[in-house]
Amino acid sequence: KWSAADLGSHGTWVLGAPDVLLAASPHPGAGAVLADLVAQNLRVLLLARADLLLVDDTLPTSLRPAGFVVLTERIRPDAADTVAYLAAQGVGLRVISGDDARAVAAVAAAVGVRGDVVDARDLDDDAIPAAMARGVVFGRVLPEQKSGMLRALRRQGHTVAMTGDGVNDVIALKEADLGIAMGSGVPAARAVAQVVLLDDAFASVPHLMAEGRRVVTNAERVANLFLTKSVWAGLVAVTVAALDLSYPFLPRQVTLAGSLAIGIPAFFLALDTKARPYRPGFVRRVLRFAVPAGVVMTTAVLGTVAAAGAAGLALAETRVLTTIVLLLVGLGILAVLEWPLTGWRAAVVAAMALAGALAFVIPPVRDFFALAPPAPAWLAGTVGLSTVAVAAVAALTRGVRRDRVSPSAPPPSRPSG
Repeated sequence: KWSAADLGSHGTWVLGAPDVLLAASPHPGAGAVLADLVAQNLRVLLLARADLLLVDDTLPTSLRPAGFVVLTERIRPDAADTVAYLAAQGVGLRVISGDDARAVAAVAAAVGVRGDVVDARDLDDDAIPAAMARGVVFGRVLPEQKSGMLRALRRQGHTVAMTGDGVNDVIALKEADLGIAMGSGVPAARAVAQVVLLDDAFASVPHLMAEGRRVVTNAERVANLFLTKSVWAGLVAVTVAALDLSYPFLPRQVTLAGSLAIGIPAFFLALDTKARPYRPGFVRRVLRFAVPAGVVMTTAVLGTVAAAGAAGLALAETRVLTTIVLLLVGLGILAVLEWPLTGWRAAVVAAMALAGALAFVIPPVRDFFALAPPAPAWLAGTVGLSTVAVAAVAALTRGVRRDRVSPSAPPPSRPSG
């Protein structure tokens, strides 16, 4: 918090944090001036003189203030908008600094961060968790206290990201769930951080957060499709093995239905820009959708097999019917998952449905996938059964889809320059 030089007959000169130096050598006049400067959002250093020689790293006593070094804090024009966006998205902000708590609070208030101000010199290790729960702005924080503060937040159930650029931030950056270093920061900070902001702009953080949310949102949507396939494929395999039945599909027919109802749509879904705030329970939500959908799909397929067997249809004819059911119900599940269908989502579902229809019409494709057109009555029956199955999926998964959070607002425009 201070540095000093022994200049012999010219005395010892000390430059450092005013509150630290004045605490060792109180000076009412300097204290009043300091309070006025701090209230103006200024960063202040105190230059003082002592007649005593330096002894090790002990702060000299009987300091006489000689003057203040006043630095103006230049707040980026996009800082307030960035803070407002993060707050609106439910991100709790903590300002942790080694500077004077009053100066830090003034700068934080200027960008919209307001709350209890805590001087970290009054905190011991046992008091940090309670302080982090109530405090928003922290001043005079030591490097080891920063990492303790992050551990306290994580123990309280928070996912913690930290921005920093100095050597004093290195330990805390490693402690955070996501360490974000500034591009102009020291090499050690950049080395331990998971993300480096090359433009040095805090306004880039919302875009970083939006990208993470987009990835998680799209991963959940794609997982619903692929796990649904895993459920019905496993149930169908176990059932036909237990009942000693012929498998109701050719491998190429499963590939066709899976590609049109899962594989190709999933590629486009993974590129979607719509993002939702992260919520715990990823696996639970996916299972609540995929298991009912997979059970319904299995029931529809086995019901088709049973009806075809009762009517005495050949295995090749039965496989055509089950492929139609598999394709229609798969596309229906895709539509339920993406409902309401608008824009490019509707176009993707429609294109996959058209491709499926063409597979039954184009002779070379039809012959390759062994898709001889069924009798009109059987075709109508499979369409009706598929419609009922899709309606059942929509009803069984309504709670899961309603449980989704509305898409988050787009982040502010990126800083220019």
